[in-house]
Amino acid sequence: MRLVIARCSVDYSGRLNAHLPLATRLLVHKGDGSLLVHSDGGSYKPLNWMSPPCSLSPETPGEEEASAGVVEVWRVTHKKTGDALRVQIYEIIHDSNHDLGIDPGLQKDGVEADLQRLLAEQVDLISEGATLVRREFPTAIGPVDLMVRDANGAAIAVEVKRRGDIDGVEQLTRYLDLLGRDPHLAPVTGVFAAQEIKPQARVLAEDRGIRCVVLDYDDMKGVESGIPRLF
Repeated sequence: MRLVIARCSVDYSGRLNAHLPLATRLLVHKGDGSLLVHSDGGSYKPLNWMSPPCSLSPETPGEEEASAGVVEVWRVTHKKTGDALRVQIYEIIHDSNHDLGIDPGLQKDGVEADLQRLLAEQVDLISEGATLVRREFPTAIGPVDLMVRDANGAAIAVEVKRRGDIDGVEQLTRYLDLLGRDPHLAPVTGVFAAQEIKPQARVLAEDRGIRCVVLDYDDMKGVESGIPRLF
């Protein structure tokens, strides 16, 4: 992972256009190729980013850019959509590289882990007549929560969250990209399942062909029937 603190401006072009004016920011270029642009505020979310699969290419600043003080230009291009993130760097304050090794993955809290177990037992909630292939189905970037096959044998990758937000949709999108390359699984559809799904996450998921399923935790446990399924 490369961490760069720089005075920079950023332009995103593609399905939407966005501009970040000149300011001091943190640029995170991760080992998976993604680039995240952070400010010293706004909680954990980047101001802008490019998700993998993408590539970063340095460019020589044009004469007008150089005269304005630009010393480096980065272009990060998405390999599928062609969307581009162009970073004009005026000054590098800090530049370091770090090998973080293999991450063991997020340890889910009790409710989220229980949701995953319950849904694995009740995959009809995903698709009527579906069967469970495996929980924690492995990919090169971490396991997807559930791999299911519908009544016709088609593969469905399911990501389970307690609260579904945009980051969860992005995570499932990356899994689907990798799983879709496996001829034994392709084509793979995605289901984003959560107790609560934020409106922005639903819009993004539906735009990417991912189906959203809202889970009723108490009903899945059998609380209403008086016959608990888990405890």
